[in-house]
Amino acid sequence: MESTNQAVSLPRIGDPAPAFKAITTQGTINFPEDYKGSWVILFSHPADFTPVCTSEFITFASMEEKFAEANCKLIGLSVDGLYSHIAWLRTIKEKIEYRGMKKVEVKFPLIEDITMEVAHKYGMMQPGESNTKAVRAVFFIDPKGIIRTIIYYPLSLGRNFDELYRVIIALQAADEFKIATPADWRPGDDVIVSPAGTCGTAENRMSGKEAGLECKDWFFCTKKIDKETVLKKILKKKTK
Repeated sequence: MESTNQAVSLPRIGDPAPAFKAITTQGTINFPEDYKGSWVILFSHPADFTPVCTSEFITFASMEEKFAEANCKLIGLSVDGLYSHIAWLRTIKEKIEYRGMKKVEVKFPLIEDITMEVAHKYGMMQPGESNTKAVRAVFFIDPKGIIRTIIYYPLSLGRNFDELYRVIIALQAADEFKIATPADWRPGDDVIVSPAGTCGTAENRMSGKEAGLECKDWFFCTKKIDKETVLKKILKKKTK
C-alpha cells in the first residue's frame, strides 16, 4: 500500500512554515503562532540517548542565550516520546560532559513526535537514511513565520553550530541593510550590493561616483559595514 506521506509537499525556502500543535518538554506549543515576532531554529535529531545528538544538545543549550540575544528561539524534535525526552535531558544535565560543558540544562522545548506528523510535514524523514528516525534537519524561520533557510545533515554528521549562528546573523543583516553576504561572511566583513538596475547607475558605480562602494566590475560591488553597526541592529543586548 502506497504511503500517504509521499503526497505531502515538502516545505521550501520562502514558504510559510507548516503549522502544528505539539506536546513538548516545556508544555504545549502552537507553531508558528506562539513564536510571531521571533526568529526560530526548528531542528530535528534522530533519537534520544544517542551520542551525536547528545553532543549537539549540549552545544545548542550552551548557546541558547547567544541565540536569544539575536531574537532567535530554539525548538528541537525527534520521534521519541515525552518521557524519553525528559529522561534523556536529565541524564545530560547530571552525567554528561562534552568539551568542558557540563551540568548543562536544556531549557528550550523538545517536541514529542511519536506519530511523526511534524517530521513528515517538514520533510525530516528521509527514507534513504531511515524510516524510523528523523535526519538532522534545520529550519530557519523568520518573525513572520516564513522559512528562510533549510539545512539537512545525515544521521552520522553532527552540525556546525558556529555556522547555524552565522546564518541567523547573516539573514538578519541582509534584511536590515538590504544587502547580500559573500562567502564565509561574518559581521565586520564587506557586504555585497546588488547589481545596478540601470546603465546610468552602473556607470556611476564603475566611475566611483556612488559613495562607499568598491566595484571590481559592474556585477561585483561591495561596501563596508562595521561589526558594531551590524550587531547594534541585531543583538538585543547591544540596543538596551
